[in-house]
Amino acid sequence: MSAILNAARVAAALNIGLLLVLLVVWGRTYREIRSPLTLGSMLFSALLLAENVVALWFYLSPPSMPSAAVEVMMVLQVLETTGIGVLAYVTWQ
Repeated sequence: MSAILNAARVAAALNIGLLLVLLVVWGRTYREIRSPLTLGSMLFSALLLAENVVALWFYLSPPSMPSAAVEVMMVLQVLETTGIGVLAYVTWQ
């Protein structure tokens, strides 16, 4: 359980960092071209960033007896990191 929790903490922290970078890149792009798609990407990134900040806060103060739902959410956090990493890679290309 501890390894999964630590992986979720690292994943949430990585997600926060990647999302901040994406926000900066999309912000610069939006200033140049004023595309609604870029603005939508920025809003999506900001909402996902808020979710990851809350998740990291919960992971740093976990309950004494985690439920099965919490364990599943920790695994999903790691999968989310993979998705955001791919999105960041594609954005930088």
